[in-house]
Amino acid sequence: MAELKVDLASLSLFRATPAQVEESRLRTWPQWGAPLSLKEYLGRYAKMDTEESATDGKLITWVLAPRDDPTTLDYMCACETYKRTGLVAYPPSSPSGPNSVQEATCYGVACVFTPPTKRGRGYASHMMSLLHWVSASRANLPKFPEAWGAPPDEVADAGNGLFSVLYSDVGEEFYRSAGPGGKGGGWEKRGAISTIWEVGTEEGDDEGWKWLTEDQLEGLWDRDAKRITQEMANIPMSDTSYVIQHPKAFATYLPTDGVCAFHIQKSTYASNFSMTGGFWGVQSSSDPNTYASWSIDLRPPPPTLIVTRLCASEETFAGLLAKIKHAARQSGVGKVEIWNLGVNLMSIAEKTGGRTFTRNEHLPQIVWYGAGATGDVEWANNEKFCWC
Repeated sequence: MAELKVDLASLSLFRATPAQVEESRLRTWPQWGAPLSLKEYLGRYAKMDTEESATDGKLITWVLAPRDDPTTLDYMCACETYKRTGLVAYPPSSPSGPNSVQEATCYGVACVFTPPTKRGRGYASHMMSLLHWVSASRANLPKFPEAWGAPPDEVADAGNGLFSVLYSDVGEEFYRSAGPGGKGGGWEKRGAISTIWEVGTEEGDDEGWKWLTEDQLEGLWDRDAKRITQEMANIPMSDTSYVIQHPKAFATYLPTDGVCAFHIQKSTYASNFSMTGGFWGVQSSSDPNTYASWSIDLRPPPPTLIVTRLCASEETFAGLLAKIKHAARQSGVGKVEIWNLGVNLMSIAEKTGGRTFTRNEHLPQIVWYGAGATGDVEWANNEKFCWC
């Protein structure tokens, strides 16, 4: 039965209590839990809560609830944020100097959910507008709308973010319109491009390549973070391949602190699937700057190997792709997918049988809290490893 709409000014955003966290997971299981049983679904969450991507206050569940009853289990809607470390690059102070690269706090938003009986009342949109106020430094936000009452309380382990990203399955406009002051100024779409290959039957040998287990990938991602830092210092401030032609800043996540590992852990929990050899990545022995990591997407069947992080040149990409296909084929997976493959590699992708298209789901969207507007910022390394 439909419920009466509650005045939005009587609601605010709160860090969920343990009971509200459990309730949020119970609510989402019917829609997102398959093929896991409820016990398995809650068990996966319990396991993920102990992983590096979530511990030390990095994972917070938020609820939109009445100001006079913030701990109620009958709250309006909920979402999650993952606190992460990123980098921001600004133009150099002199034409011949490197870009100014700074470490930044950033967030990934996940699991935005309103139960069916509470939909159509603007709750989720209001929650997302309030989320800016617990994610960013308030000095970087506009005046809080009087019609909304008082702003949410500041929360330990949250705030001071310079940018935030999410992945929309309800189109672009819903999150774009949910800004910190009302309509507009929210998350903007950036590059929802996928390239997919059938793995085929071609076999090859492993000479010149090193297969990487989950544990070995930890060291790779540490080195990868250093490489990203170097690339950000030297990235051109203008290029025809950018979504934003003349960006005033670049923003990127880093794959460390459990960000990349998250995908392997979440995708395989309580499943019978395993990669042959336990390999979740591969690296060139002769060129350590050529490598890839991946996870598995089991739903909907048949499974797809999703590349989470890829580094390759025009000279090395075809060989790396062949090894990725080999890993998929050996594990009984028929397709390989890469998000936002570099423009310089697109012609090679086409020659190797890749099909490139714009997705209508998992749309990457970003909001910027620094100087300037979101429309001035280029999202670098917009790959699957950023997803949460």
